[in-house]
Amino acid sequence: MVEAFALGKQELTVEKLVCLGKAPSPNLHIDEERLQNLLKYRKMVIEGLKGSTTIYGVNTGFGYLSQVKIPQEKLEQLQLNLIRSHACGVGEDAPLEVVRSLLVLRAHTFLLGHSGVSKECLDTITSFLEHDLLPRIPMKGSVGASGDLAPLAHLALGFIGEGEVYYRGKKLPAMNALKLAGVKPLHPAAKEGLSLINGTHFMTTLGAYAIKEAEILAKSADIIASMSLDAIRGTTAAFDLRIQKARPHPGQEIVARNILMLHEGNDEIKESHKSCDKVQDPYSFRCVPQVHGACRDTMEYVRQKIDVELNSVTDNPLIFPEGDLVSGGNFHGQPVAMAMDFLAIAVAELGSVSERRIEKITNPNLSGLPAFVTEEVGLNSGYMIPHVVSAALVSENKVLCHPASIDSIPTSADKEDHVSMGPIAARKALEINKNVANILAIELLASCQAIDLLKPLKPSPLLQVVYNSVRSQSPYMSNDRSLRDDIESLTGMIQRGELLELIAHEGLDLH
Repeated sequence: MVEAFALGKQELTVEKLVCLGKAPSPNLHIDEERLQNLLKYRKMVIEGLKGSTTIYGVNTGFGYLSQVKIPQEKLEQLQLNLIRSHACGVGEDAPLEVVRSLLVLRAHTFLLGHSGVSKECLDTITSFLEHDLLPRIPMKGSVGASGDLAPLAHLALGFIGEGEVYYRGKKLPAMNALKLAGVKPLHPAAKEGLSLINGTHFMTTLGAYAIKEAEILAKSADIIASMSLDAIRGTTAAFDLRIQKARPHPGQEIVARNILMLHEGNDEIKESHKSCDKVQDPYSFRCVPQVHGACRDTMEYVRQKIDVELNSVTDNPLIFPEGDLVSGGNFHGQPVAMAMDFLAIAVAELGSVSERRIEKITNPNLSGLPAFVTEEVGLNSGYMIPHVVSAALVSENKVLCHPASIDSIPTSADKEDHVSMGPIAARKALEINKNVANILAIELLASCQAIDLLKPLKPSPLLQVVYNSVRSQSPYMSNDRSLRDDIESLTGMIQRGELLELIAHEGLDLH
């Protein structure tokens, strides 16, 4: 059971958000003090409307239309029109766990204060979570300022009983789903529609999933690189901790320690070439601490940025205790956009160096093994094309690494003249994660094939456990066969963190 989370009171982290998103009807708690704080800010909005003050988005139009004053009797219609007009995203639907996490983040943010939504609005969000009502949200259509307008509008569309909602495994018209669940649709009052669609919540939620996946890939890459090091009969000398301490980047030492620990015990393969005349391994092996470590340090930076954003108020305008409603720019997604572009580079590099190790394993001039690690070379092509597949994915990642955050297309009649493209950066990072998981799966298969060709020598006890698990899903390839299913199976194993669980079960929690 997922531990209860106090919305608006506890600090929301990447770990907690992803965990809550994967649990239908997550265990959430609303502290009375935070609820009273929400009501206090709502009262300020109502008081602000009693005078003749013009408040952006509350009694005015939006964006370029902010100069248009809206009559008091049409303020609720203004909020409905805002949600409906902005709900025009395109593309495939967001994964349901992402939508669930997004609902959690929305509720958490409103309880931090400064937004001025009503208790009814909050209750609608928590009811959607309680009954696992998940609005259909198209993935594309946001430029990341004023936040994630189109995706968040689709979320809000479900709240008012319009659009489509996933409920009990089926996609239904929202009003039908709400009736089945016994949930009343929201009638957004002044400012609530704007608060619901403003903010960086969608890109930040995607970012949380991207960094969580990336960290699993980084740890798994250390295990797989260790397997490959044995596959080419490489040396662990380059992982000497004295080398790492002479250049004290945190990630570099972490990776070196991991690989040394993975090779502990009776490693017959390592011992078999202890006195050979090979002095140095290629960079893709020798520099694993430096490359994987730099990726780790980048991921730590990205996680910090996402954790800050998860506990930030990013809609507009914001209300402050003095009673001021101030229009600003917290909805601009630049911090998330740049972090996601940086993450894309880091994960792509894990794939790039993995592909080089695959090449070394399959190249007889460097591995000392049969070409493409197969028997009856010529009759069999072995791992020739799996390596080509990894090269194709690396090349695709190079295209995907083009930074989204340096692009900006002015919108809203040039009122919104600089935008972040943060959601695009986050989606690209997620796509690169998938590609790299496949590359690592190919490397793992190739390294196990090479270890088979080195029998009767065995790797270290920990690496033998990994080898045994791989072979339980993908038998040794003595004659050519399609490896598509094998790659898919191991890709899933890597993505789910099962390699890490295998090692942890043996008593080693990798850093």
